[in-house]
Amino acid sequence: MSSERRKPYPFDQIEPKWQAIWDERQIFHAPNPGAKNFDAAKPKFYVLDMFPYPSGAGLHVGHPEGYTATDIIARYKRMRGFNVLHPMGWDAFGLPAEQYAIKSGQHPAVTTRENVTKFKSQLKRIGFSYDWQREINTTDPRYFKWTQWIFLQIYNSWFNPKTNKAEPIKTYRGKNPDEVRLAYVADVLVNWCPELGTVLANEEVVDGKSEVGGFPVVRRPMRQWMLRITAYAERLIDELEGLDWPQGIKLLQRNWIGRSEGAEVDFKIDDKKIRIFTTRPDTLYGATYMVLAPEHSLVDLIVTEEQWPSVRDYREKTARKSDLERTELAKEKTGVFTGAYAINPVNDEKIPIWIADYVLLGYGTGAIMAVPAHDERDLEFARKFNLPIRQVVQPPGDEEPIGFVGDGVAINSPIIDGLPSREAIRKITAWLEERRLGKRAINYKLRDWLFSRQRYWGEPFPIVWEDGKHRALDESELPVVPPPLEDYKPTGTGEPPLAKAKDWIRYSKKAVRETNVMPQWAGSCWYYLRFCDSHNDKRFVSEKAEKYWMGGGKPGGVDLYVGGTEHAVLHLLYARFWHKVLFDLGYVSKSEPFQRLVNQGIILGEDNQKMSKSRGNIVNPDDVIEQYGADAFRCYEMFMGPLEQMKPWSMRGVEGIARFLARVWRLMMSENQAGQWELSPAVQEVDLTNPQRKILHATTKKVTDDIESLSFNTAISQMMIFVNAFTTAQTIPISAMQPFLVLLNPFAPHLSSELWEKLKLPGQITEQPWPGFDERFLVEDEVEIVIQMNGKVRDRMKMSIQASEEEIKNAALALPKIQELTSDKQIRKVVVIPKKLVNIVL
Repeated sequence: MSSERRKPYPFDQIEPKWQAIWDERQIFHAPNPGAKNFDAAKPKFYVLDMFPYPSGAGLHVGHPEGYTATDIIARYKRMRGFNVLHPMGWDAFGLPAEQYAIKSGQHPAVTTRENVTKFKSQLKRIGFSYDWQREINTTDPRYFKWTQWIFLQIYNSWFNPKTNKAEPIKTYRGKNPDEVRLAYVADVLVNWCPELGTVLANEEVVDGKSEVGGFPVVRRPMRQWMLRITAYAERLIDELEGLDWPQGIKLLQRNWIGRSEGAEVDFKIDDKKIRIFTTRPDTLYGATYMVLAPEHSLVDLIVTEEQWPSVRDYREKTARKSDLERTELAKEKTGVFTGAYAINPVNDEKIPIWIADYVLLGYGTGAIMAVPAHDERDLEFARKFNLPIRQVVQPPGDEEPIGFVGDGVAINSPIIDGLPSREAIRKITAWLEERRLGKRAINYKLRDWLFSRQRYWGEPFPIVWEDGKHRALDESELPVVPPPLEDYKPTGTGEPPLAKAKDWIRYSKKAVRETNVMPQWAGSCWYYLRFCDSHNDKRFVSEKAEKYWMGGGKPGGVDLYVGGTEHAVLHLLYARFWHKVLFDLGYVSKSEPFQRLVNQGIILGEDNQKMSKSRGNIVNPDDVIEQYGADAFRCYEMFMGPLEQMKPWSMRGVEGIARFLARVWRLMMSENQAGQWELSPAVQEVDLTNPQRKILHATTKKVTDDIESLSFNTAISQMMIFVNAFTTAQTIPISAMQPFLVLLNPFAPHLSSELWEKLKLPGQITEQPWPGFDERFLVEDEVEIVIQMNGKVRDRMKMSIQASEEEIKNAALALPKIQELTSDKQIRKVVVIPKKLVNIVL
């Protein structure tokens, strides 16, 4: 028996055939302006996936969901006459390859290369129309040369508050440029994982352990490279406005940046001062104690001898907690009294100073005034440690005053008594400013970006140290490539693995290389720009290519960016920051990288749980394709439900889609006696009937509208309706199949390409214009009329919408079934409701 007969249609032969043709002819290559075959008359459309980290496990069915959506859009836009940029590459630096190197001794580059090969073969098997000529890999020196170059632009810049933008450091007129550089060095508290030998970002720490490996994490101060993203906080909020992003994602960005207006206020401790930031200076009279972050530098200076042992023990415990654990609202409040007191500037009251882990050094000033009557956490803390609670805001109505955090009227506050909260805030702030006890301030929750990692597998910094000072390497010395090592294990001392490469470190007699590497975020901050011009060895992207592919009348350059919500905050924030620096320095033409953003929903396992190795519910796309074909896989990924929603995988659902595609095949093909497929004799050059013409135009309109709105599931449903309408037809008009195959092509490109060829239609299907529709054929000219007898449905009929009541009545009574039922009965009356029903009363 031939392989065709074992399958509902021969996808196992069709799909490799068309993938080879696309590869050989480079059909999806998008030439740059000025290159051969570039058509300047066409508009551009840049559609981008968040490029993957190529892990050893390969793809599971959740990964290609977004990729399938963007591929449908890319194929559709090409047929609509756009120059489409649809690239793919690899975000390949990262801890897993390094961990494998530590265990096996295999260089991470080898592991990465093997993983990329696997990922790429899986993606090609799904039939994505990527321009593989533009493929990039963040671990390729030809790529990270430019990552290092961009770092140098950031390093050699400062943010000028007067012009509200980055400028070259040479324009800074102060004494010490290092104080204002956008890339700088600082001693900061970090999440240190001794086992991994590296610093981890907050989001890489879960319950006090590393996300990778589950190793213990402690907080300790270390010298780190930082990027001054806080300088851009206001612009990062304001410039979200012109972007077509989901409101929820914009809100996440705004909340992460955390802009708040209020006042900075100084509390005295003997000859020292503690500066706090508060959004509610009108509650100063209610401050009954202060809290410092346990790591605050003042703690060592003010703690009393008696309290020192308790403070020291508490600090050690805090060092083992992540910021997330420390600030969790549900957790029980803990703290220790320092033995010291501060003076409240509004009433000269002496208030105790505590340390507590719910105050973070990285937010505000690392110190708070505690107003337990009007702050939930302060109230819990005060009740636990029996600290005074003083009401200073009277809520409206009969609301409970203790624990009230909203606006009301100031009480027990001599300077502002009786004033509404907003007015009280203005008056008390002005009073503080007059006496130089405080000032108006805007604060951000956003912290500067901790940009260094104590790892091997990352981009080395283009920096050397000489006489205790850092300086940039010349651009001609890029790329700085990581040296080969005999073993990749962490040093355990906090020194990065690169510190082991003694010859490499020695840059000159006096200078040594920086041994930290950049985080994995670095390569993904600008990859969308490199895709515009991936082989340029003179510039990170040519001016002409950047202006074309990132151009257009809107603030963002990439027309459609699709990826998971796990990147909704940090990746987008970091990429926007780098882009704004490059924009300020004149290297790019737009202030925003991504105009439209769509987040696909997570695909769950068949057990409704998140797919994971430990649950054993991972579905490999290779297995699905082997059984049902790539087109069935693609269509099912889109048919499961709306793109943005979370949904469970179902193999029965895949079977259903495979049956639909088999029906499409059998609509135009039939098996001969030898078991071979040939063009069905029913396929003919015949005119369409009116109902056929109507379903064709309705399907064209629906599929077009649904692709534009990314409603791919309902587009597929409409194509199913179309196929059902033709399944019973005696002849299959080629004039209906030709546009239908074009509509189907973005969803099932292999099947539609093969049928196009079998029908001997002109040219390649990928070169066809998208079909149009005529609204005239969508107008309902007939309507179904229900026929009732004594209120019970007995028959149905089609009538022109122009038919009169008399014509409808006569047509109903003439129906054979109705004549049979009424032949020996007297009709008392006939009720006609035009366009709806006829009720015959006996």
